[in-house]
Amino acid sequence: MQRQLTVRGLIIGILGLLVITASSMYVALRMGALPWPTVFVTIVSMAALKNRKNSTLQEINVTHTLMSAGAMVAGGLAFTIPGIWMLNPQARISTGSLMVLTICGAILGTLFTTLFRKDFIEREQLPYPMGQAAYNTLIAGTTGGGPAKKLFAAMGGSALFTVLRDGFAKIPAVLTPFAGTALFPAFSIWVSPMALGIGAIIGPVLSLIWLGGAVFGYYLLTPIGISTGLFADMSAADLFRSNLGIGLMVGTGLGVFVKAVWSRGRQYLQDKKASGKSPERRRLSAKAKYSALALVVATVVILTVGTEISLLQAIVVIGGIYLTTYLSGMLTGQTGVNPMEVFGILVLLVVQVFWHPSLIAAFSVAAVTAVACGLTGDVMNDLKSGHMLGTDPRQQLLAEGIGGVIGAVVAVIVLLVMKQAFGGFGTAELPAPQAAAVSAMAGGLGHVPAFMIGAVIGLALHLCSVPAATLGLGIYLPVYISSIMGSGAIIMLAVRACTRNKDQGKVTSGSNLIASGLLGGEGITGVIIAIISMIR
Repeated sequence: MQRQLTVRGLIIGILGLLVITASSMYVALRMGALPWPTVFVTIVSMAALKNRKNSTLQEINVTHTLMSAGAMVAGGLAFTIPGIWMLNPQARISTGSLMVLTICGAILGTLFTTLFRKDFIEREQLPYPMGQAAYNTLIAGTTGGGPAKKLFAAMGGSALFTVLRDGFAKIPAVLTPFAGTALFPAFSIWVSPMALGIGAIIGPVLSLIWLGGAVFGYYLLTPIGISTGLFADMSAADLFRSNLGIGLMVGTGLGVFVKAVWSRGRQYLQDKKASGKSPERRRLSAKAKYSALALVVATVVILTVGTEISLLQAIVVIGGIYLTTYLSGMLTGQTGVNPMEVFGILVLLVVQVFWHPSLIAAFSVAAVTAVACGLTGDVMNDLKSGHMLGTDPRQQLLAEGIGGVIGAVVAVIVLLVMKQAFGGFGTAELPAPQAAAVSAMAGGLGHVPAFMIGAVIGLALHLCSVPAATLGLGIYLPVYISSIMGSGAIIMLAVRACTRNKDQGKVTSGSNLIASGLLGGEGITGVIIAIISMIR
């Protein structure tokens, strides 16, 4: 077997992890956004290992898997926990409880990812644009030639564009060609090479469904609702629309559960009739299941003892994390977007149906869920590139688990240091907008009927194999994000139509390389700008 998880890779990965986790915490609190670090850590790992004796692509792949793990753990924490101090600056949550929440979230995210990997990556072959970009970067960086020139030229142009936009404010981040009226919301588009590349990579079907959700929510539902008196004003329309989008994503989660129960039932009956499975495989399968169950039980106990989450609440939370990590893996694969704080809100809302948790317990539920979902999105991107490279997924998952736990400790320390240094959150220095959104939702849903309608529709669409979560994401997210994603898909369609008479395989490969370069250039530059800002 080729060298994959090595001692030198472990050391390099951990050193990079410390920097990436700290900078991700800063940028999540300061900017309310978190660029995927996947391509950045791929290049760092490649630079550190490429010329080392006996190095392999798989070793580089496993190293960057470990290096990126802490970024999304930091995001899950930054997008939720600061809301505690926004609502009550005097609130006290112990460092130990924060460590327990974050480490448990990292463990659960890694554990549940092992259950979904084969479905999403091998059976459904979801695109995972960040994973593809990492693969293309690694192949181009080690082989050179024409493909490398295309990818790195696009990457350089994207990086320069991002520096001018974010570093020197010479380019606007968002363009608004239509300012809006009393009936129609403003139309804007995010000026982002990365988002353009994501839209191109995930393909026209998913991108246009995403864009279709935005068109329906903003430019059909809103004006029709206001003109007919269904909504009193634009604010009421926005409340209905956002809850409808959340409902569609929750409905997809319910559909996942229904399909899983149905599938397991059918499999049980088939296994009962057929005896094709050897006793040895049954024992191994049972051993793996018992180990996973023991880990889940241990996590429930640790959450109950180490946090303000009660035993019954912890059991419900684990079930909620199972469903939301599935949704996280699916949405990341379909769209390249992972709304981890939304998943934290969803599980919190379920808990609030049965209990009235304390402020600390409520945010603890949201935090452990968001951390688990954040790590799931990250590891699924890495597993996609690993699958394309032929990397052993067990070694990747082990690296991700190590990185997730170390990243959890680092993220908590950096969060508390920044709170002490800046005096709190929700300020001009550290606005933490996602945590503010969680704070607003901590009191419950803003529009229950819209949420229920969305849940029913989402369930029905998912059972019919329609990507309802992607549609809901378009309805929920700001229109400037959906418009740029759709633009990327439309440009890709136009390029392929103009080159229809050429070798289609070469055209597709070349356009994917360019898209990967656009995506990677902004992602890398965003991480570097975050590190520089943190140091300042």
